[in-house]
Amino acid sequence: MDEALKLKRATHNLWTFTTSRIISSFGAQVYTFAISFYILQLTGSATSFATNLICNILPRTLMAPFAGYVADKYSRKTIVIAAQIATTLAIGGLLTVSLISGLSLIAIYTTTVVLSITSTFSGVTFTSSITGLIDEARIQKAMSMNQMSISFAAIGGPAVGGLLYGTVSMPVFLIMYMAASIIAVILESTMNFKLFAKRKELVEGKPKETMFQNMKAGLSYLKLQPVLLSIIWISLFINLLFGAFMVGYAFILIEKMKMLSQHFGLTEGAFAVGMLLMSIYLSTRKDVKYPLLVGKRGIIVMGLIMAGIGLPLIYTMPYNFMFAYYATLMFSFGVTQIVVNTPLMVMMQKRIDDDYKGRVFSILETMAMALMPLGMVVYGFLYDIWPAQWILIGSSVMLIGLVLILARPSVIRKAHPELDKSKTVTTTVIQEQ
Repeated sequence: MDEALKLKRATHNLWTFTTSRIISSFGAQVYTFAISFYILQLTGSATSFATNLICNILPRTLMAPFAGYVADKYSRKTIVIAAQIATTLAIGGLLTVSLISGLSLIAIYTTTVVLSITSTFSGVTFTSSITGLIDEARIQKAMSMNQMSISFAAIGGPAVGGLLYGTVSMPVFLIMYMAASIIAVILESTMNFKLFAKRKELVEGKPKETMFQNMKAGLSYLKLQPVLLSIIWISLFINLLFGAFMVGYAFILIEKMKMLSQHFGLTEGAFAVGMLLMSIYLSTRKDVKYPLLVGKRGIIVMGLIMAGIGLPLIYTMPYNFMFAYYATLMFSFGVTQIVVNTPLMVMMQKRIDDDYKGRVFSILETMAMALMPLGMVVYGFLYDIWPAQWILIGSSVMLIGLVLILARPSVIRKAHPELDKSKTVTTTVIQEQ
């Protein structure tokens, strides 16, 4: 294919991918907001809320290795479209149940499990396909625009959910999600997933190894990548402690602070605004020079923000000031999350061979989320018996301590050996002066 035509198709892929993510993510955000609020108002228990989070996270952890194997062996376009269709059918099933017998926790948990599995296959496959959809020069732009689409949906989703909750029935929320999912299927069917792909296995024919051998080959490849291993181990422990935030934030604001649904939606929208603005910034600038170093500093900031969530439980604030405080905190959290995630993802996209992307990204997701279900169970239990503010502060201290150990200077130098060279040059210049 002519290079100019390939770049034109890549532009089409970029904008279609972005639009598809905006639409499907918007539906998912509205649905998630409505379901989370419904569970908390129905039960008033952090444990029930945490159970729904576990139903989302545990299947992702278990299915990610299989998703990586499938993404590396079969047509990635087919996988993405099939997963999106399955999402539509799952929501349709929950809609049918709600109309016939009304929503129950069992029906909600079951649907969450199905949606978690479909999103795992879709997410791992889409992440593995970035370098096939987009030319290398625009990978950071593509990753940033992916985050922008998610952020844009996250801004509108909770805001719309907060405004609609209590005024429309749950079936309306489900219909909105179904419509968004159907449109996403149509858009994804127009994308060329093989435009810049360099998948030798697909070119030379299907591999003869078994599924187990295929997965083992992915692990063997990963063992030769010490920088990627460092990122995986950091993710493993960090995500355990972030259970304090994931369970505690909604529990504190809704149950402890008695925040109105509209205001709660706006605070989550502030998180998305922070992500959106930082994504826009990163999409217009050159690649971050030292991703792991930037990520380390960003996680420390995120730990401080997590501790700050419990502050209004220690020092009483007027309602309006409390709302502004949480909105500011979540905006900062959104900015910092993009500063951590996007540069690291760009670095991995460029370092991982196309034939191994599915398996490596699935291993990363599995390891990152392996301890998260345990964190959900532990923190759901702790929030029901201990003061929330001290749980958050204690978790924040452990988070910062772990990052300082796992991303110590020797690990940073291994990831970015050019840091030592730049210091040497700087020292030489100073001595000469």
